[in-house]
Amino acid sequence: MTVDTVLFDLDDTLCEYEQDSREVLAASFERCGVDPFFELADYHARYDEFLGAGDTVAELRATCFAAIAEERGHDAATGRAVADAFAEVRDHSRVRFCPGASAALDALARDHAVGVVTNGAPEMQRTKMAALGIDDRVETTVFAGHDAPAKPAPEPFERALADLDATAHRTVHVGNSLDSDVAGAHAAGLRSVWVPADPSLAPDPEPHFAFETLHPLGDPPWLDG
Repeated sequence: MTVDTVLFDLDDTLCEYEQDSREVLAASFERCGVDPFFELADYHARYDEFLGAGDTVAELRATCFAAIAEERGHDAATGRAVADAFAEVRDHSRVRFCPGASAALDALARDHAVGVVTNGAPEMQRTKMAALGIDDRVETTVFAGHDAPAKPAPEPFERALADLDATAHRTVHVGNSLDSDVAGAHAAGLRSVWVPADPSLAPDPEPHFAFETLHPLGDPPWLDG
């Protein structure tokens, strides 16, 4: 079945931070005069749990850091202080395209409807998209966890389809997460692309397509496979 609509995840699919997030977290602990009591992976593992915990990503992060702090023997105020420092160090405009992302967007936007479905706060994700300069190539953006339940729920994908007047069986979603992007796409009846794929892993759930970079997406005939 020919595909006429392509949806993309944003973080670590289309773009990545120029700042190393581990260094941002380390600087945050240092600013607060606190020995590090959790790692970046701990925050990422809990992120989706706190979607909806505030109107901004700063509020979400503060709530998450406070919860982690209390679990690690610190008070909630210490966690919130680290979160405030993180917000001061982090610059959401300092992002760059992942390999092949810009060329893939250019190629696909010529004759496909293109949208973004991202688990992220609107003001943060809009800043990244503005820095990338992709508004002319993306026809709709759904901020899952805010406009609709977070991925892997099917609702954010369904909302994007409605915005684009598209159908699930003619749409593919591209993302880096098996748990949220691939599983969510399948829940909504879409085909999936896992990128960057790790050839050492047996993916679960198994995507319809797997590429190590976005470069192959710049050749649209692959969509008819």
